[in-house]
Amino acid sequence: MKIRVVLADDHAVIREGLRALLDAQPDISVVGEAGNGREALAEIEKLKPDAAVLDVTMPELGGIEAAELVHERCPEVKIVMLSALADVQTVHQALRAGAAGFLTKFSAVNDVADAIRRVVAGKRYLSRSIAGDMIDSYARDVEAKSPLESLSARERQVLHLLAEGRSAAEIGTRLSVSPRTVETYRARMMEKLKVKDFREIVLFAVKHGILPSK
Repeated sequence: MKIRVVLADDHAVIREGLRALLDAQPDISVVGEAGNGREALAEIEKLKPDAAVLDVTMPELGGIEAAELVHERCPEVKIVMLSALADVQTVHQALRAGAAGFLTKFSAVNDVADAIRRVVAGKRYLSRSIAGDMIDSYARDVEAKSPLESLSARERQVLHLLAEGRSAAEIGTRLSVSPRTVETYRARMMEKLKVKDFREIVLFAVKHGILPSK
């Protein structure tokens, strides 16, 4: 039986390339695609694939936030993250969110298929280019934790949507809560992150990979 995979990346060219690569594998089948994190979550909940390949930086809902929700709602789905940037902090965030694999977009194309096979088999997979950095990080026993750790999944969603410029009413509609509830999440989130205004929210979101800098 083939490994069923959902791909999510906001760049169509990358999705097409990954799909061609994976569909050429005798034991892997791409059953769904998405161009943003929210679409990815919906596709994964609908299709229940064996694995999902998620880009870290996507519109609507970032890859790490999407991974956290996938892990919560569909824990049987194994997650592999892709990123153009592979700093230790981002890798840590992805693994804490439930990802079992992490690759850079500069990895050899066959690495993606290998990563999918390994995570579906219950193992972890890190690109060779970042494995050494992760070992060094653990060896140093980094004390500084990301401020994002203090946020709940819902507070991260509110942070992402606020940074996109959404109003409390728009966010409430998207999350099926009242604008007043959104304001409560917003106040808690801003207090935890120690940000004071919209400009600082946007800067924080870009710095931590929640929004693309482009």
